[in-house]
Amino acid sequence: MLNKIQLHWQILIALVLSIFFGILFPEQVRHVEWMGDIFLRTLRMIIIPLIFSSIVVGVTGIGSSENLGRMSLKTISYYLMTSFFAIATGLILVNLIKPGVGADLGLSQMVEGLDVSRDSFGQTLIKIIPTNIIDVMARGDLPAIIFFAIFFGFFTTKVSKEHREPIVNFFTGTFEIMMKITMFVIKFTPLGIFAIVASLIAAHSDNLLMIFGRLGIYMLTVIAALSIHAFITLPLLVRFLGRSNPVKHARGMSVPLLTAFSTSSSSATLPLTMEAVEFKSGVSNKTTSFVLPLGATINMDGTALYQCIAVLFIAQAYGVELTIVQQLMVMITALLASIGAAGIPMAGLVIMTIILSAVGLPLEGIGLILAVDRILDMFRTAVNVWSDSCGAVIIAKSEGEELNV
Repeated sequence: MLNKIQLHWQILIALVLSIFFGILFPEQVRHVEWMGDIFLRTLRMIIIPLIFSSIVVGVTGIGSSENLGRMSLKTISYYLMTSFFAIATGLILVNLIKPGVGADLGLSQMVEGLDVSRDSFGQTLIKIIPTNIIDVMARGDLPAIIFFAIFFGFFTTKVSKEHREPIVNFFTGTFEIMMKITMFVIKFTPLGIFAIVASLIAAHSDNLLMIFGRLGIYMLTVIAALSIHAFITLPLLVRFLGRSNPVKHARGMSVPLLTAFSTSSSSATLPLTMEAVEFKSGVSNKTTSFVLPLGATINMDGTALYQCIAVLFIAQAYGVELTIVQQLMVMITALLASIGAAGIPMAGLVIMTIILSAVGLPLEGIGLILAVDRILDMFRTAVNVWSDSCGAVIIAKSEGEELNV
């Protein structure tokens, strides 16, 4: 019977069951945690070969440097535009609701080691250029891998046909194999998600009421801003810029969105996103393989929005009134810092130290929101993935592609 239920319904059932299981049987969760570990390890196993092969195939498919430049300009412009809209939404709501005013500072937790991870925006850009491609692949440094893959794909088009064709065929074959593996892994998504969410709920089962009670207004502010961006801003862009049906596109994206929500990792969800955008929404492999890996690395709408609300919440909790200029500084820093945010859980905390430092707030303020960061991470990751997929549809349509949505 379960096989006949569509995958997104299987995932929803797994989510509901995992919440009850985590609350009612927190001690037994350790017996199923291994399923979540295997699921995430399998997805991460796919990421590097999938990204590298897909970008090489995408860039060689784009062809000339003129076409590549046009596609890159459209992609980056879209990501900057949506991140700006997301941050503006967050700033407006946090100033209207003021969730940090009167917040209980007793919830503050100690956070160590975050400030040593900070890099300036210039250093982040320099580190995109890898000194050793094998090393960055081993470390999973996505910006450096993408940079080299674009370089490799572009110069593949510059060699003679005799040398170009074997390279293109090899990476096309590699990409097709990785997509087959992805399709196999997708079948086990409900089991993986059940284990991951049950583990998360069990870890917080003792203080769920406290978390939702004392930090509830802050959480609702973040979720409301993310909802406005996800359900109003992005669908409007798909409708009017992409001339496509956002509802039909959302239906096709149900599996990767639920997976992104459960795993809190846009990178781990990337294989599922690529599969859905290409085979459900009808975006060409050329566009999908270029736009989505780039988006998983630099397009962090949900993360940038969350950073702004979190920083202003911390300022309000400490009784610090940020001026318009300082809030603009938060906005610009969040926009730039989100580009370097890794698509992994909790990476946003490291990025937040950059913004706090930029406006002179204490880094210890991060401890105020640590209790609910993992929960909110699920929501903002889903928004990140949704924005990436909308970008693929919009850019594909601008390239004259016929889509299924």
